[in-house]
Formats: sequence, C-alpha cells, structure tokens
Amino acid sequence: MKETHPEKQAIDKNRYARQSAGFLVLKACVLSVVLSLIVLIGFIVIKGMGALNIDFFIKFPENGMSEGGIFPAIMGTFLLSTGAILFALPLGVLTAVWLTEYSTSMKMVRLLRIGINSLAGVPSIVFGLFGLAFLVKFMQFGVSLLSGIVVLGIMVLPTVIVTAEEALLSVPKSFKEASLALGATRWETMYKVILPNAISGILTGVILGIGRAAGETAPIMFTAATFFTVKLPDSLFSEVMALPYHIYALMTEGSQAGQMEIAYGTALVLLMLVLAVNAAAIAIRIKARRGRKW
Repeated sequence: MKETHPEKQAIDKNRYARQSAGFLVLKACVLSVVLSLIVLIGFIVIKGMGALNIDFFIKFPENGMSEGGIFPAIMGTFLLSTGAILFALPLGVLTAVWLTEYSTSMKMVRLLRIGINSLAGVPSIVFGLFGLAFLVKFMQFGVSLLSGIVVLGIMVLPTVIVTAEEALLSVPKSFKEASLALGATRWETMYKVILPNAISGILTGVILGIGRAAGETAPIMFTAATFFTVKLPDSLFSEVMALPYHIYALMTEGSQAGQMEIAYGTALVLLMLVLAVNAAAIAIRIKARRGRKW
C-alpha cells in the first residue's frame, strides 16, 4: 500500500480549504440576496397592509388622493401592460421566426442580435425621453395611452424576441425535417409544427414582458401618466393613471397624512402584481417541461 506524500497532502488540504472558502462566499452572497428580498417585501407589507380593503381596489381617489382607492391606477396599468404586449408580441415573434428560419446572412443576424441586446440594456428613462420627443411631440400623440403603449412595447420587445427565439430553437430539428419530408412548406412547418411546440416558451416571455411593463415609471412619466384623473380613459389619446407613477407622485408631491399610507398600499399592490406575473411565468415553464415528450 502506497503512503501519501506529505507535500501532496498539504496541496490537497490547501485546495480543500480554498474550495470551502469559495462555497462559503457563494452561500453568503445567496443568503444576503434572500435576506434583502425578505426585508424589502416585509417592509412593504407592514407599511401597506393597513390600506388594503375592498374600497381601496374599486374606488377612485378622493380628497387630494389622501382618501379613496386606486381603481383608475389599476386599470391604467392593465391597459398599458396589455397594450404593450399586443404591440410587442407580433413584432417579437416574427423577428424571432426570421432570425431562426429565414435569415440567410449570418452577418446581418449578428448585427441584429447586437442591436437587440443593446436595446435591452438601454435605461428606461431613455425610452421615456424618446417617447416624449418622437411620439408626444413629433407624432403629436400627446401624453396619452397610445404613447405609453408604444414606448413600453418597444422596451419589452427585446425580452419577447430573445425568449421567442430560444423557444423556437428548443424544438427538435427532427420535427422540422419530418414535416418537410412529408411535403409541407417552410411556412406550414413553422406555424403548424414549430410554433405550437414553442408556445409555452413564448408565453413565458410574454408574461415576463407584462411584469416589466407594469412596473416601469420613467417611460410612462413622460408619455402617458397623469397625477390625478376623475375618469377612466375613453380613447387611446386619453391620459391614464398608473400604479408606478401613482406611487412616485404620492411620495414626492403628496403632503397630507393619508397619502403616505396610500402610497405604501399602492406599492404593495404593484409588488403582488409583479410577483404573481413572475410566478405565472415559472409555473408555465415548469408545466411545459413536464409536458414535453421530447
């Protein structure tokens, strides 16, 4: 039986010690993130729970927004998020289809992907300034629901494109080859075979896009949101209230005592909305993975 060399033992101990230290740092980082999330959610829940009741969800703001509810802000956020996805979904999916199936120039594909990744990294305030200069002023849409929808749609477009492209590429090539071998055209193969099998991944991107659009403040601050309104929007050119901007307005311009409680209650509603949207995306992804037969 061979004896272990003392130098080798020392080297193994050092490697084990470095590995243990590395794992300890990783665990500390994960723990700090989890604790930060718990503290943040706990703070919002404690501060905002007192404002939540049925009237808070179904009433209009009253008495300088120090009383009443946030129904117009909830409806405004819903309209903006839904409109943004309806704007971004066809553009994003068709772009992903072209990138994966119809592009012939790899140089063009690389340039487009660089552009998509760059667009995803643009700060949201830049989208807001773009919307103010181009949509509100140049196109003369004004501060309106339409301006906000277009800006938010452009902002979530990279998310939709990337997730749709990944979903399309995840479909086995054998599906495509079998469809083409049976005489189907490339387009028939795409919308009858590939897209149905990629729909869960595309829906995940859509839901994540809704979550991001619902929580943005800067883009709608310049293009769509108003501090206070006594009516719901009746056209695409109407101003709207929205949950993120409602919080911002109350915390920066509010001076009455009841406004702080309403601001924290609104923040709690927005937090629950975003968490619910992300949970739905996770559930769809898990269900899709379990239901796959390939």
